[in-house]
Amino acid sequence: MTDMTQNTEVEPSAQPRKTTKRGGGDPATRGRTTIADGVVEKIAGLAARDVLGVHAMGSGLSRTFGAVRDRVPGGSKSATRGVKVEVGEVQTALDLEIVVDYGVSIADVAKAVRENVVAAVERMTGLEVVEVNIAVSDVKLPDEEDEEPETRLQ
Repeated sequence: MTDMTQNTEVEPSAQPRKTTKRGGGDPATRGRTTIADGVVEKIAGLAARDVLGVHAMGSGLSRTFGAVRDRVPGGSKSATRGVKVEVGEVQTALDLEIVVDYGVSIADVAKAVRENVVAAVERMTGLEVVEVNIAVSDVKLPDEEDEEPETRLQ
């Protein structure tokens, strides 16, 4: 009888290759992300407006110009009105100018605005908020009308 067994030795070149990582390191750490000042301003402005007791953002003059701009066709409400920021690579500082409703505790509103703005900016951008300065420029009285110019178009 003839021997019909086959030799099953594997040659070294036929062994599976080890996969090598290209580029080295975690893909999430490759490159830089920069965040524009305007992005942080919008986030902060919207977060501040969400707080109960904040009537408006910005000084009287900026609100008046904003109201005119809002009435222009194609114009939109400025989410950045009353907000100024300085953005670094890992930190940011913010200055907010707000108008509060009459009768609310300004200290409580400022605290709530600060907490809401810090939480929103840090969550959405990953930047550390080092300070939020709040200037209360006015109090909205219940019987005051909003400072919007009258329009001639009806």
